[in-house]
Amino acid sequence: MAASVSCHYFSSPLTTSTKSIKPTKLNYSHFSTALNKSSIRHFSPLCSSQRSHPSDDKEANWFLSLKKCVTAVALSVSLISGLPGSQWLGPAHASTPALPDVSVLISGPPIKDPGALLRYALPIDNKAIREVQKPLEDITDSLKIAGLKALDSVERNTKQASRSLKEGKTMIVSGLAKSKADHGIELLNKLEAGLGELQQIVEDRNRDAVAPKQKELLNYVGGVEEDMVDGFPYEVPEEYQNMPLLKGRATVDMKVKVKDNPNLEECVFRIVLDGYNAPVTAGNFIDLVKRHFYDGMEIQRADGFVVQTGDPEGPAEGFIDPSTEKTRTIPLEIMVIGEKVPFYGETLEDLGLYKAQTRLPFNAFGTMAMAREEFDSNSGSSQVFWLLKESELTPSNANILDGRYAVFGYVTQNEDFLADLKVGDVIESIQVVSGIDNLVNPSYKIAG
Repeated sequence: MAASVSCHYFSSPLTTSTKSIKPTKLNYSHFSTALNKSSIRHFSPLCSSQRSHPSDDKEANWFLSLKKCVTAVALSVSLISGLPGSQWLGPAHASTPALPDVSVLISGPPIKDPGALLRYALPIDNKAIREVQKPLEDITDSLKIAGLKALDSVERNTKQASRSLKEGKTMIVSGLAKSKADHGIELLNKLEAGLGELQQIVEDRNRDAVAPKQKELLNYVGGVEEDMVDGFPYEVPEEYQNMPLLKGRATVDMKVKVKDNPNLEECVFRIVLDGYNAPVTAGNFIDLVKRHFYDGMEIQRADGFVVQTGDPEGPAEGFIDPSTEKTRTIPLEIMVIGEKVPFYGETLEDLGLYKAQTRLPFNAFGTMAMAREEFDSNSGSSQVFWLLKESELTPSNANILDGRYAVFGYVTQNEDFLADLKVGDVIESIQVVSGIDNLVNPSYKIAG
């Protein structure tokens, strides 16, 4: 029987037209030939494949092995010579990858969880709450231990989080924005009680109850951290200030009708849009959502590497603004760790920032980004894509797409089902669940 998967119970938060991004030095274009259609120009990622064609699968697998080999050689040379790895990797798409230095590359495993990526992306600096957050996130690794032995490690994580909360509560409370302090304190009290409940779960040796409780507690932590953000932290450049801007975060549910799948009829994907780090990109998208631009639109690309949509019918490859009768475009927007304002209109490679780390990396399965023209960084409009992989060869903020495309959100629920979507599946609706008050200059209201 076909299943209908919904995300509504969750309580909290590629290029254009499938536009072509072709390599300019290393010629892998023959791998994307089967993906191209005469009516649309496709985003041609490094490891794309068509599962329905065995010959393509063979080529893609060979290509993936080659990529890993090249990356390994580059990193080895980096370790020996001290040169940044990006100098040894030819551009996979439109430009050279923005890689951090080797000390970052070997510092630890990548952060793949979308919730964790969103928490670390918040514009806050409060060590005390991070010291509560970290051991709670470490429970995920503890649960990889077989059987009940995992609970011994979970207990250590729980006690560390409880101790950090007790010792750092005063600092945490002092970091709350005045206008949100009462709500933040309420969440802290729930977090404290929940840690006691988690400790009891461990003592009862109830392994199955650990993960749901961990998720609940991390939602409280994320809420507390959001309550530390006092207003919007910077001024968007003047040339973009009149565009729809998401000054904060918003959550949307995307309901997709799945065709020709006996196990799945429809699925609701919950997506958190991050306007703190991509206000123009996220604002543009949620404005289109409120216009019902995507409702009834088909999935236009699904090749095992990305799922993509947003190319309207007709000759236009983006959203035509009725007020101007022209395609509304937005600039490339990349927030870098250590910067207070995003970079606009240029890739990190264009800027020479080879070691820069993006605040919203392509690390999680279901990372959401804006598609654009290959050689025009300011050509994003309505086409978006979701990445169907996790970072494997590089740590957080060092994915081959980082710094070239504007990430503005993550699928936080049912992301695994993105891999089941096919070309022709229909987006029945995208609805705003929360955060619409953070949208300024909404053009959909003007349009009526």
